[in-house]
Amino acid sequence: MEVRRTVPVKLDVADSDADLLHETISEFLWAANYVVDHAWQGEYKTTSKAELQRETYDDVRAETRLQANLVQNARNKAADAVQSVVARWKQGDYAGKPNFTAPTLVYDKRCATFNDDHATLSTVEGRISAEYVLPDENRETPHSEYLYNDDYEVTGAELHYRDGEFYLHVRTKADVEFETADDGNGEHSTVLGVDLGIENIAVTSTGTFWNGSELNHWHREFEKRRGSLHQRGTRAAHETIQSVGRTETGRYDHFLHTVSKELVAEAAENDCDVIAFENLTGIRDRMPNAKKFHAWAFRRLFEYVEYKAEVVGISVEQVSPAYTSQRCSKCGFTHENNRPTSDVQNVFECLKCGYSPHADYNAAKNIGLKYLRSAQKSSGGGAPVNVRLNRGTLNVNGDYEPSADGGQNGSPCESPTRNEANGEAVSE
Repeated sequence: MEVRRTVPVKLDVADSDADLLHETISEFLWAANYVVDHAWQGEYKTTSKAELQRETYDDVRAETRLQANLVQNARNKAADAVQSVVARWKQGDYAGKPNFTAPTLVYDKRCATFNDDHATLSTVEGRISAEYVLPDENRETPHSEYLYNDDYEVTGAELHYRDGEFYLHVRTKADVEFETADDGNGEHSTVLGVDLGIENIAVTSTGTFWNGSELNHWHREFEKRRGSLHQRGTRAAHETIQSVGRTETGRYDHFLHTVSKELVAEAAENDCDVIAFENLTGIRDRMPNAKKFHAWAFRRLFEYVEYKAEVVGISVEQVSPAYTSQRCSKCGFTHENNRPTSDVQNVFECLKCGYSPHADYNAAKNIGLKYLRSAQKSSGGGAPVNVRLNRGTLNVNGDYEPSADGGQNGSPCESPTRNEANGEAVSE
């Protein structure tokens, strides 16, 4: 089975090269929005990439300094967004015209070269070299698991700019064999645990991360725009606020539909019959930094996953979130100081066994285990027998069993970000 994983890598970029990347991002976004504008003309929206290529390529090349492959990547980004809108219309959902503002840029292997410690990236004025800022090579991280693994092939990347830094979300793929624990009862099933958060909107027990930075960026930008319009106090400003609200909702819905689709696909790829979330009641009380917007986004994501999963025969459940962030998913030791107060986000370190995975990944495994145990107690038959990890399973006792390709040191290895929308992962 083909598995795709994305590894977020921070870049060390010289000031002059950073200026070139900013210029390239700006022209890339202009190109993508130009293609969307062209596709949006008339009653029927153009979704064919070939047609959009014929009708917009020359104009974009003439108006920008982008090299040919970056022009094509901008067209692909635009075409995919328009196709998504049309697909949602067919389902009866509301969706507005796409508009790209988040500072991102898509690279493929024709316009970038990916090495072990650096990448060379095309810009509007030739190529620049950017060094990777990498974690300790002795730790098990997504970088060691995927970037340095000959089984995984780099297929491309998306450049992100956030909080004053450049990040390259490197996409990889490999053929991986998955096994499901077999106890001789075909009615038994496997559960996928899902943890929700602000930095990473969703993290699964298979180690797949969906980053929330783009969603949070849009929310901040829309808040600023509404605040500016409120200050005007005119009728026109009020009408514009309503229009902004519709655009905002459409943008969020597109993002959440994408995440929910990929999350259900993750469950299906791993032969999971149940997707387990934490109970969303009172989630803002458990997340001090969460806003009303985040609680709304979590509920909407859950609803989208629920109806998409139903179509493919996967059930979606909720469990109590109590202690899922404090419990060690490896040894079971539970203590509030397993989540120490730190400037480094998403830190988890078990005081008993020293296990130190990404905190969101640890919580996702605990959510899966909690559902597994509750189902074992309440069901007379057909209860799930394991929690799916990316390289094996956990049974109801918390014992790890590797799949055919094995794990390391008796524990599974994590997967990194799934979505460019997807989040950073650090290893077990």
